[in-house]
Amino acid sequence: MSERVDAHVAAFNDTVASGEWDAFSERFAHDATLAFEGVPVGPFTGRPAIAAAYAAQPPTDTMAVTAVESGEDRDRQQDTVRFVWSAGGTGTMRVTWAGDLVDAMVVSFGP
Repeated sequence: MSERVDAHVAAFNDTVASGEWDAFSERFAHDATLAFEGVPVGPFTGRPAIAAAYAAQPPTDTMAVTAVESGEDRDRQQDTVRFVWSAGGTGTMRVTWAGDLVDAMVVSFGP
């Protein structure tokens, strides 16, 4: 698995418990985008908007990664991450990286 993915998911899970979404948002590039598929929320552009979105509707479940597929998209590293929620259900994150920061993330939820 990708070390960046492991670090991001660990930080997410820690933040679910701590509620420190401003600190978590520092994992995103300054002009990053965060979008969700299949739910009526977002998209969010920029670190402050992402932090505000997480703070306004904080996730309550942690996640565990089940698979990671890595590749490149226009010279940017990209990971497709499949995960399960601690309370049940699955999801996928498509993450484009700017170094170790998230440049773009699209999250979709499964059953």
